[in-house]
Amino acid sequence: MKLTLESARKIVRAAFDEGASRGSKPLSIAVLDAGGHVIAFERADGASPMRFAIAHGKAYGAVMIGSGSRALFERAKEQPYFMQAMNGLAQGALVPVPGGVLIRSGGEVIGAVGITGDTSDVDEACAVAAITAAGFEADTGGPAK
Repeated sequence: MKLTLESARKIVRAAFDEGASRGSKPLSIAVLDAGGHVIAFERADGASPMRFAIAHGKAYGAVMIGSGSRALFERAKEQPYFMQAMNGLAQGALVPVPGGVLIRSGGEVIGAVGITGDTSDVDEACAVAAITAAGFEADTGGPAK
């Protein structure tokens, strides 16, 4: 299955629905393709303006390094100099905290979702639910909380 604008919009809608079912704070959702390009982005009413950069950074780090942002978070704790170097190479665009989830189809990485607005664990859970609802496989890079 391919990641299209239509499927990206399904992911965004499903993420908002999951957030609503959890009573989350206003979410911002970015869907990127495998090259790190934005396909879709939406910011809920009441979400702060910086949320695009955060959602993008979670998804961008995941897709460009090839690991969900939960794994990047763990790696940042264990190897801070490595993650600092990766963030430098990415011109400061990486946000290595949970909420950036790889989108896989048939095991192949086809993109990533980045969500921000609530706790990182809620952000990640909304991303996983949305990716699954759209018919793809979600890869957090580690055990979800």
